[in-house]
Amino acid sequence: MTVGENAGADSIRRRTSQDLSLQKNDWTSGIKSIDNVNHDFSNAKDEMRLKRQVGLFSGVALVIGNIIGSGIFVSPGYLLASAGSPGLCLILWGVCGIYSLLGAIAYCEIGTLIPKSGGEYIYFLEAFGPINKFFGPMLAFIYAWVSVFLLSPSSVAILALSFAEYFVTPILTAIDFCTDPYLSYVLNRLVAAICIGIIAFVNCYSVTAATWVQNVFTIAKLTAIAIIIGGGLYYLGLGYTENLENGFEGSATSFGQIATAFYGGLWAYSGWNNLNYITEEIKNPYRNLPLAITIALPLTTILYVSINVSYLTVLTPQEIINSDAVAVDWGIKVLGPASFLIPLGVVMSIFGATNGTVFTAGRISHVAGREGHAPDFLSYIHIEKKTPIAPILLTSLLATLMIIPGDIASLIDFFGFTISLFYCAAMVALIVMRFTKKDEHRPIKVPIIIPIIVMAVSAVLIVAPIAAAPQVQYFYALLFILAGLIFYVPFVYYKRAVPGIGSFTVFLQKTLKVAPTT
Repeated sequence: MTVGENAGADSIRRRTSQDLSLQKNDWTSGIKSIDNVNHDFSNAKDEMRLKRQVGLFSGVALVIGNIIGSGIFVSPGYLLASAGSPGLCLILWGVCGIYSLLGAIAYCEIGTLIPKSGGEYIYFLEAFGPINKFFGPMLAFIYAWVSVFLLSPSSVAILALSFAEYFVTPILTAIDFCTDPYLSYVLNRLVAAICIGIIAFVNCYSVTAATWVQNVFTIAKLTAIAIIIGGGLYYLGLGYTENLENGFEGSATSFGQIATAFYGGLWAYSGWNNLNYITEEIKNPYRNLPLAITIALPLTTILYVSINVSYLTVLTPQEIINSDAVAVDWGIKVLGPASFLIPLGVVMSIFGATNGTVFTAGRISHVAGREGHAPDFLSYIHIEKKTPIAPILLTSLLATLMIIPGDIASLIDFFGFTISLFYCAAMVALIVMRFTKKDEHRPIKVPIIIPIIVMAVSAVLIVAPIAAAPQVQYFYALLFILAGLIFYVPFVYYKRAVPGIGSFTVFLQKTLKVAPTT
């Protein structure tokens, strides 16, 4: 990573392309000398910014599409096993939804106070950056480091592998083709790579196309969920209530078990904050950002609770716990010949979630580049499409590399506590800005108890998994986080430039036809 050598003293503030053009370093001069691109950057300078193309419906679809992936269809048994009873399981699904909604409401205040893209990254920069020249911007950089190089690409990789498995297996079964483990390994990763490539192309081509894909596939996954809920209500009406009548029998009583179940439920709701990554692309963000969140989170909570009730009307708790694909098993029992609709819905749900993850993940590195915490070319956008091509390609490339290993999900699980760490820090940032930005206009101001609750619960979720089952992998995760400081000190704080970065930036500008934003 690198930034310009002569950036202004206030490196945490947004640097415009006009500022960049005044830099006196040689690699920036090289960028200014590009003559081979058949577009007049100076004439279009005022237009070089991400456009506001995400409306209310697309915002709701993006939040729901990012939250609902494959988990609710495939492995809801994890939470049921940890809860110990259907009654406690359903309550925890609801409580996790309420907690996520509280967090999302708190993010509405931050997102409308700081109407910039980048999510937690820009919030940490605005809240803590002015406090200290060295330590202030550090948390924002670490968040970008972990998100760009681990959390975002690994999420895309896991989703793409799940897509490949649910796409390939039914086809091979239908044609009665048996593959050996190695061929299956290669085939799944080939399909996963194709999935990532298609999504990367769509997101690079057009924001409108990406949101259209998100809308269509969100509708498809909601249709699949509606089929399951409708079938469950039908069986419920027929009197299939014996599994629900067990109520709270066998419920977990220890704090550790309940915390584990709660932790698993929160994973199913992860993605509720993704709309804050694209604030600058939302039409009328002061209205649509909070409205989209307050529509999407309660709707998702209702869907999650209802679909679990539907599972329990047909499948026993033990069948749900033991199943590798609960929705598919439910479909076989209920839908008969039409059971193929469920795996089809799962595939479309995963594809939509992957698209949403790529769409929002690229904005973090885009904003980090714009703020001087990543190479400047990551902040550039296509001169015609107005899409952040370089960040999208970076996320897609890293995700493609991550699909090669046999199983990355088990390793990534140990980084889960970092998400709670950043949620907790975001709530601290909100409280800090109540004092440091107390005179600034707040379109939305939530009761202070809300961020305090979210902060406290997040703090417990940081400590609980480590205290309950301390493992060396958590130490590795901490080392990865701290490794970001190796790049922070020379390239961000001391503003050193990597040799050759100027020529590489010029090459990317010519190849990708990108230019700085205004």
